[in-house]
Amino acid sequence: MAQKPSKPQIVYSCYHQVSRGGEQFVQDHVLSYHVSGTLIVNDGNQEHRFAEGDIRFVKRNQLGKFVKHPPENGVFKSVSIIIDQETLRNLSIEHGYTASKHHTSDSIFKIPPHPLIKSFMDSLLPYEHLPSEETSDLLALKVKEAVLLLLRSDPELKEVLFDFTEPGKIDLEAYMLQHYQFNVGLHRFAYLTGRSLATFKRDFEKVFHTSPGNWLLQKRLQEAHYLIKEKGNKPSDVYLEVGFEDLSHFSYAFKNAYGVAPSKI
Repeated sequence: MAQKPSKPQIVYSCYHQVSRGGEQFVQDHVLSYHVSGTLIVNDGNQEHRFAEGDIRFVKRNQLGKFVKHPPENGVFKSVSIIIDQETLRNLSIEHGYTASKHHTSDSIFKIPPHPLIKSFMDSLLPYEHLPSEETSDLLALKVKEAVLLLLRSDPELKEVLFDFTEPGKIDLEAYMLQHYQFNVGLHRFAYLTGRSLATFKRDFEKVFHTSPGNWLLQKRLQEAHYLIKEKGNKPSDVYLEVGFEDLSHFSYAFKNAYGVAPSKI
């Protein structure tokens, strides 16, 4: 099932304390500049670390856990520009850009230092204080500028930017075992494994012999129990890591499963 189209936008992040929240499904390509602090991103395959001054690119249709660490006595700040599919399709028609081969780069990677890209990211900072209704036309131009600068710095990125294909059908068991700790809905898992929601549920029960919801709950609780009992982690540090949305729901489910609150292990 195709995703709803999104609009180009600039996203500003500012945190005074460590933050483990953040979007876990990345629908569109994202170009980000880290003004201060450190960002750690886990995409289910590996952990990526970005420091002050780094510029990163995240491919669309990815899962990611984002942990933001402010510097000592400072603030974590970053600015991101969302590169929407409509803008890319229009650029493809206007300039004739197409993806000619399958790209095999990481889902999240650093953009090598380039003075034009750095200047471009700096130019986004003043938009934070402008009303959104006054910047829509300018923002559309900024997204186009971002794409053209990326292609100038690395022409091979056209294989990523102009690949408009949807996720294909993949090994459901392997994917779920690697990504169960991401807190996204079943429709996201279905989409990312190349299935309709109905087909996903049917294939899931064939593989795991239980419903997706029940399997996800048990799998997350098992991992949480291991991290708390064997690794000595705190429940408040664990619940987000294993895929729960809030601590109270996690504690309730944990006690139902193990007969004791996670704080009492």
